[in-house]
Amino acid sequence: MISVLIAEDQDMVRAGFRLILEAQPDISVVADVPDGVSAVQRARELEPQVCLVDVRMPGLDGLEVTRRLAPHTRVVVVTTFDSDEVLDKALDLGACGFLTKDASPGLLAESVRSAARGDVLVSPQVVRRVLRRSVPPVPNADAGVLNPRELDVVRHVAQGLSNNEIAAAMKVSVSSVKAYLASVQAKVGARNRVEIVAWAFRAHVVAT
Repeated sequence: MISVLIAEDQDMVRAGFRLILEAQPDISVVADVPDGVSAVQRARELEPQVCLVDVRMPGLDGLEVTRRLAPHTRVVVVTTFDSDEVLDKALDLGACGFLTKDASPGLLAESVRSAARGDVLVSPQVVRRVLRRSVPPVPNADAGVLNPRELDVVRHVAQGLSNNEIAAAMKVSVSSVKAYLASVQAKVGARNRVEIVAWAFRAHVVAT
């Protein structure tokens, strides 16, 4: 089981996150707290594998919580304010994920699993916005290295779908999705979902 602490100052949002994560068979919420000071204290007491942390909280904000807890605890930052500055700061401080609060339940759960593995997962819409701003598309990127099923998986990843959601959309097993993803990563040289989205943008697999 992946143990998770939730730090979020809005009661309804915090309760919603708890419900989503506790519905997962492999995730256990060990505590939820309304402020940054409590987040640091409880994280040090309970030693959860992953902390889900809002950016704007009383006491200590999510970035300061990230600074104090990472890298000993893996932190996923969740925010309404998805500015490039906040994203860069969160990742520089050691966050293992960066999600907007409108992320799907599947992506929220996947971000926790990704963080527990030591991977970095960023909301695809944030990645696409940063790429459009700073990385020009590469017209000759070779999308032909992937077969049609792998291209379908890449497009779903770029939309922010979790493995379970991709499996349902493609009517295949989750293990098949994982196999497709592993093949995609090997073929395009991507280490994680963020780099898959980056490649897809450059190769024009997804629209700009």
